[in-house]
Amino acid sequence: MNKWPATGDFIYTYAYNEEEKDLCHLEMRSLFGKHSETKIVKTDRDIHPSRSPFVKERIQVLFEGSTLEELCQKLKDVKMGGSTFKVLFVKINDLTGSDKIEYEQKRQIERDLGMIIEGELDLHQPDVFFGLVPCEGSWHLGLYEKAEPVWLNHVKKPREYSTALSTRTARAAANIAVPEPDGKTAIDPCCGIGTVLVEALSMGINIVGRDINPLVVTGSRENIAHFGYSGDVSIGPIDEVTGSYDATIIDMPYNLYTHATPEEQLDILVNARHFTKRLVVVTIESIDQMLAQAGFTITDRCVVMKGKFSREILVCE
Repeated sequence: MNKWPATGDFIYTYAYNEEEKDLCHLEMRSLFGKHSETKIVKTDRDIHPSRSPFVKERIQVLFEGSTLEELCQKLKDVKMGGSTFKVLFVKINDLTGSDKIEYEQKRQIERDLGMIIEGELDLHQPDVFFGLVPCEGSWHLGLYEKAEPVWLNHVKKPREYSTALSTRTARAAANIAVPEPDGKTAIDPCCGIGTVLVEALSMGINIVGRDINPLVVTGSRENIAHFGYSGDVSIGPIDEVTGSYDATIIDMPYNLYTHATPEEQLDILVNARHFTKRLVVVTIESIDQMLAQAGFTITDRCVVMKGKFSREILVCE
């Protein structure tokens, strides 16, 4: 099989419901610097498709044409050698209205492209999956990879906490806080039973946890170990955090079943300002004024809905 030079572009398709849309778009902006209303994004950013809880699939673009005919011409020199292949017309694309291609036509296009490429087709277990997708006015074909819902494996934990974030929200929050993990350090100083820690560690993010409650620290350590990850979780208040971190994630612990004063909530934010460059904070209350008082500037935000219950996620620098 010949090695084709990639164009440097990647195409990601998304799946989310209306309640998740705001969170998904915030994660898109954090990862790619933009969001899309069409559930498909073209970018030069190489993100593993299983990182996001909303990404369905990724295509690493190899060939591009302004028309399908132009793309087909470029495929005539493709030789698979001894490798089998399959062409898949991606379901989610940005063709609408009269340009929309129906199911049977998609299958015919797959067959037509399969006849152009020199090699053996295998519709069940091919060595190479090619993804075909029209996006932003051009046709693209490239190496196809389906996302794996890693976070689903983390839903059932040995230790549970009724007010913990869902694994999908926690995973998105970790991506929002640390969109580029290489060389970055992060901390969750109010980590509870470790929902954010598990998701972040599963993506290779260098994160540590901390909590003032010894019982939940024990639970967090147990949850992390249960899924085969390794991470440091210490006991102590946020004002004893030493060192500095590129990112901090705080799911404000004083909101549902406790009666902390506004002064205590402000104290958390003031202390975080001392050791972090970037803060992602999850809250059910409006804390804009507190964040400003603590020295943070809000750069992005979203609302996460779950039925009638809502949380706000704020990105601060």
